[in-house]
Amino acid sequence: MIRLRRSLDAWGTPDFAAMLCDELQQLDPEDLALQQGLSRGSYALGDGLGVMLLGVDEGPESISARAGLFFTAVIAGCSCADDPTPVEAVSEYCEVRIDVDKTTAEARGTLLG
Repeated sequence: MIRLRRSLDAWGTPDFAAMLCDELQQLDPEDLALQQGLSRGSYALGDGLGVMLLGVDEGPESISARAGLFFTAVIAGCSCADDPTPVEAVSEYCEVRIDVDKTTAEARGTLLG
């Protein structure tokens, strides 16, 4: 389970957006559904993750944030000596919704479209 305690603590302050982006950048790619968000590559890489906050809504029990994620992926081949598959990283983008429980700071990420 993901916990975004620093983001929850910053809720309602001017630091919230920066704190949320920082905490999201520290997460494992599996926690952000990057693998499911691929459009060009076949394996998501976690290094160099960029986060752009697109919107935030507050509900009675949670904070819902929409974020655009910029990351890289590779097209994985068979790793044979004569494999023609390129090994250069490709740029990827996906959007996620992060729901943060206002009591526990537990967060759940959902891939959007």
